[in-house]
Amino acid sequence: MSEQPPYLRIADELRQRIAEHVWEPGDRLPSRAQIGQECGVGENVVRRAQELLISQGVLEGRAGSGTYVAEPRERVRVVRSSAREQPSGSPFRQDMKALRRQADWESRTDAKVPAPAEIASRLGIAEGELCVRTTYEFLADGKPVQLSTSWEPYAVTGGTLAVLPEGGPHAGAGVVNRMAEIGVTISHAVEQPEPRHATAEEASLLGIQKAALVTHIRRTYYSDDGQPVETADIVVPAAHCEIVYEIPINR
Repeated sequence: MSEQPPYLRIADELRQRIAEHVWEPGDRLPSRAQIGQECGVGENVVRRAQELLISQGVLEGRAGSGTYVAEPRERVRVVRSSAREQPSGSPFRQDMKALRRQADWESRTDAKVPAPAEIASRLGIAEGELCVRTTYEFLADGKPVQLSTSWEPYAVTGGTLAVLPEGGPHAGAGVVNRMAEIGVTISHAVEQPEPRHATAEEASLLGIQKAALVTHIRRTYYSDDGQPVETADIVVPAAHCEIVYEIPINR
């Protein structure tokens, strides 16, 4: 039987110290150099052990401050379902209300952004064709739990009151409801979830360790004539959120 990798042994040691209340929630861990010296391993081994525990929600990294024992944290339930689109309101707000959490989000929209090759392919348009790009940071009780970058062809919404997803009379109404206001009926969405490691920017925005596990969802909305009208990259931290898919049954 092969020997356990050193970083897994150190992760078990750190987890044991937390279980035995050597470190309490909110405590800052000693430096990697100090832990490595105590355990007889190098700093890179300690780093890998800490990154593993951060991805599992046991520890949390704070940029420029160090690594801390994570406070007990209820996982956020993120429900994915076209059936949850409502004439008013937000599915995210519904999820947070069910958990008795305050929901909010911050956004930034840039109009007339040339579509990169991958986005153009997903939207069925030419590379460089203009799009409206909106980035989101979704918050639960003020803490980030989800990121999203949305792209809509400017040819679909340009010149209408729905051109800005978070501005104008239809701000915050969601893709399905905004598109309906300009006569575009969305028939279905396609989502492709896959696990990967967070980028440095994503980790910073979500308050997680660089390379921690996230679920990356590529979503595309289609109109009833089969035309893609919006595509988005949604990033959810694995340690803090559970993703549930609801499948509506037509009778």
